[in-house]
Amino acid sequence: MTTPSARPTPAQTVGPFYGYALPFPGGADAAPAGHPDTLVLHGHVRDGAGAPVPDALVEFWGPGPDGELPRTTGSLRRDPTTGGFLGRDGLGFTGFARVATDADGHWTVRTLRPGARGAHAPHLAVCVFARGLTRHLFTRVYLPAADREPVTDPLLAALPPERRATLMAIAEPRGSHRFDIRLQGAAETVFLEFA
Repeated sequence: MTTPSARPTPAQTVGPFYGYALPFPGGADAAPAGHPDTLVLHGHVRDGAGAPVPDALVEFWGPGPDGELPRTTGSLRRDPTTGGFLGRDGLGFTGFARVATDADGHWTVRTLRPGARGAHAPHLAVCVFARGLTRHLFTRVYLPAADREPVTDPLLAALPPERRATLMAIAEPRGSHRFDIRLQGAAETVFLEFA
């Protein structure tokens, strides 16, 4: 007797289920509206062949400029009539951003430059959800030092230079930074495993 093959359920695969409920208005804006120290970080999510991933969801967490993790409870508002999300209140810094990629696999977030924490160089934690992944991926994005020597970071120090480069954002004109995430292939981004 043969058993029927089991089909995957939403609990067994990642996406593309994220475009419906998880992105929210202002999700890319971790920095308070109009804050003078806002940093724009952008890039693409690409697969192993270099093709854009148009239905990925990317989350960012990070400390404020003082290196301290925000202790605020959040800044999302609900519509009192519909119960839907209106978006962020635009006043507080929570250190969290969530953004979907566009048709070209591109994403953009606005945040504050993270400060160094102990021996760790300034960085943001990143979580990637995308089609074909059975589990989300964790990585980091390190920002170039603004006005001082880079802090020796234990993770960066443990990597060979070519792998270390996959975690480094590239400074661009007018204060923006580019960070591309490569899911597989020769230039695959370094991903972290947490036990």
